[in-house]
Amino acid sequence: MKDVVLSFSGGLDTSFCIPYLQAQGYRVHTVFANTGGVSAEELAYIEQRAAELGAASHRTLDLAQDLFESFVTPFVWAGENYQNQYPLLVSDRYLIVQHTLARCRELGTRYVAHGCTGMGNDQVRFDVAIQSLGDYTILAPIREIQKQHTHVRQYEQEYLEARGFAVPAKQKAYTINENVLGITLSGGEIDQWQAPAPELKGWCAKRAEWPIEALQVRLGFENGVAVRLNGQPMAGGAMLKELNRLFAAYGVGTGLYTGDTTIGLKGRIVFEAPGLTALQTAHRALEEAVLSKQQNRFKPTVGRKWVELVYEGFFFDPLKTDLEAYLRASQGCINGEVTLRTEGGSVTAVAVESAHILQAKGATYAQSANWGAAEAEGFIQLFGMSSNLWAKVNGDRA
Repeated sequence: MKDVVLSFSGGLDTSFCIPYLQAQGYRVHTVFANTGGVSAEELAYIEQRAAELGAASHRTLDLAQDLFESFVTPFVWAGENYQNQYPLLVSDRYLIVQHTLARCRELGTRYVAHGCTGMGNDQVRFDVAIQSLGDYTILAPIREIQKQHTHVRQYEQEYLEARGFAVPAKQKAYTINENVLGITLSGGEIDQWQAPAPELKGWCAKRAEWPIEALQVRLGFENGVAVRLNGQPMAGGAMLKELNRLFAAYGVGTGLYTGDTTIGLKGRIVFEAPGLTALQTAHRALEEAVLSKQQNRFKPTVGRKWVELVYEGFFFDPLKTDLEAYLRASQGCINGEVTLRTEGGSVTAVAVESAHILQAKGATYAQSANWGAAEAEGFIQLFGMSSNLWAKVNGDRA
């Protein structure tokens, strides 16, 4: 038997992969990369699931802090969401690949497996990342069975149940991904462009459950990285977990998103990212006050390209590294404190404190200035020169 390392989550797809690969003559070793958002009960279930399915060995890795450093930090610097909506909540895939391949090297095998379907983005992220990091043989059982079976999830369920393995009810209808970044839910009525079922439950509280009193939180930044929560130093992974807890109670960061997938299909998901949304909001407010006008105008161009690369699987592409060099250089003065406030549903940065705010002494927008009327009129005349000349020369064509 050949050894293969499987990126394992305990869901329907990766559960199916274990007995399927065993039937193909492989000894299956599972790796679960805990990138946060998973309860102790769920962790225990995943380990138990791997054992009952017959995994030769299982590893659980705590990677929440690694994810914060490798993805969250540059993502917040980028300041953009994919198609202005989606905050790239499954970008832990690249970290999962790195540690799955590390396990391959320990076992001395070049066989690596994942449970991605042939219709989604994750197969691209996994395969491109694996190919970028070495010479491995990729096994993708779900893509394989799609060649013979139309109703894949039903086939997976029946395959497992025929071998005596129960399938939890929620796995029959939905694909659920959780990590410290947030949670995504797809499948069922969501895929059919229908309203999500009322009983569909993620992290965020429904409106009727929001607390009556508003929530106010202070985030402290150094070089663009959040390092303090309400004045207390805190590691990024732990901070994001706490922000998820605080803002999920107020329903912050929820969305129903339809986007253009890498392979050209339309993808539709429900997502919740309470902590990441709060972090983005605070960083943007501080950055807008500190960066110059030209930086604030240009930086979104870099941010959007960085987001596109990460979304489409090019996490290890040299262009992403180049873009991050610019993003890092832009953060040298992003230092200060931001106060966030929510009464439910959305979050606002209500106060910004920094020694680097670009505020002129003696001048306040629309209130006071340390220049005279003649200077203002002269500036306006020169600033509008091009348009005014066009009107004078071509006035008869206007």
